[in-house]
Amino acid sequence: MKFSPDITVIGGCGHVGLPLSIMFAYKGMKVCALDIREDVIKAVNRGIVPFLDKNLDKYLKEVLVSNNFLATDDDSFINQSEVVIIIIGTPVDEHLNPRFNDLLDVIKRYLKEFKDGQLLVLRSTVYPGTSKMINEMLIRNGLKIDIAFCPERIAQGYSVKELTSLPQIISSFTKSGLERSNKLFSLLTNDIIEVEPMEAELAKLFTNAWRYINFAIANQFYMVANDFNLDFYKIHHAMTYKYPRIKGFAKAGFAAGPCLFKDTMQIASFYKNSFFLGHSAMLVNEGLPDYIVDRLKQKHDLINTKVGILGMTFKANNDDIRESLSFKLKKILEFEAKEVYCSDYHLGFNYLVSEKELIDKSDIILIATPHSRYNSLDFKNKKVYDIWNILGKGGKI
Repeated sequence: MKFSPDITVIGGCGHVGLPLSIMFAYKGMKVCALDIREDVIKAVNRGIVPFLDKNLDKYLKEVLVSNNFLATDDDSFINQSEVVIIIIGTPVDEHLNPRFNDLLDVIKRYLKEFKDGQLLVLRSTVYPGTSKMINEMLIRNGLKIDIAFCPERIAQGYSVKELTSLPQIISSFTKSGLERSNKLFSLLTNDIIEVEPMEAELAKLFTNAWRYINFAIANQFYMVANDFNLDFYKIHHAMTYKYPRIKGFAKAGFAAGPCLFKDTMQIASFYKNSFFLGHSAMLVNEGLPDYIVDRLKQKHDLINTKVGILGMTFKANNDDIRESLSFKLKKILEFEAKEVYCSDYHLGFNYLVSEKELIDKSDIILIATPHSRYNSLDFKNKKVYDIWNILGKGGKI
């Protein structure tokens, strides 16, 4: 049966693209999820979501049955679509500067498939001014396309709930682009916020940087309390209990993942390296694994100690390892400790051991990712360091 899409999502089988593709298809649109990974495409078309995301598999099966959804590597579907959505963001390089080539290369790769009259939506986080640059690039190539920047805002793992409950931010360089973006995202929610393109770009970056700085505040306070042999979590409770003015105060732990650090550094670059709060937050958050190991060295003869790391993903109850600081902790400990064992039941790496084996072999155990199942483990009286306080026994090291 011939598939004629209303929407083609470039990068459509990833953590951002697949949920968006599925939910538009669920709302009645014909959606093509365009990707370059053949194994992932085959899995998705069999109804398999290639990452953990609550209830997304159920919706995928429904849209496959309704024939509203197709995953493919055939880029000719771009030319057939009224709406094209690009899920390619702006990463940073080894010098913490934005790397534009990823997104520009995608635009150039598919340029011949774009056509006049389309709505092109940039969805992933981009460096401020990127939307304008792409708009001007397409104009230079003789294309009359409405360019919109409408940033994604979902918390990974909860896309179904958040795509339909959170307000959608939209922006465009044309009145028709704004109207079409409004109509498109109104399929998901009635809460639409209209801003200028660079305002939308900064709204996304500011959000992630705010969260990153908030985590850094908690981690810095954690270090201060810990260095005076005080329990940060007792202090945290005293500060936040029935005191609404500090309700948003984060708890200590690894601030990782593919967005927060990267987007904070993009603001720093955009603001000519004068974003001092962002750089300070980076030093605190990226320095937490080193701090933990230094504290362990004060308490243990680490070179003769076997250490277990529980949790390697960047967030709880998830299978995503992107920019996880558990791996930085592992690397440092492999230099400092006698043996290092790692375990994460969400992952299948051959160097991982079971939770039981880790507990049996380790002298001390670090909970690096607060997976909920760790609350029920029998640690057999081993010394456990729990910077997240998921066991409820404090976070002192």
